[in-house]
Amino acid sequence: MNTIMVSLGQNGRLVIPAPFRRALGIEAGDELVLSLDEGQLRISTREQAIARAQAGVRQRVRGDVSLVDELIKERRVEARTE
Repeated sequence: MNTIMVSLGQNGRLVIPAPFRRALGIEAGDELVLSLDEGQLRISTREQAIARAQAGVRQRVRGDVSLVDELIKERRVEARTE
């Protein structure tokens, strides 16, 4: 089951059907991240959103580069010029 019709309730409330919640591994009270992507609403858990962001950074940064070290280096250069 990949598609299902639901109705938007009062105050914009949306009920995620139980099979979808089970498939996503979410339960009542879990914090979710909502994003708009090319006109579509995407729902992720916080952990999924973090993992996706980390994967994106890994694709763009060489493995031998420490972003922390780069940031510290930049801050030290800025401090010297102040």
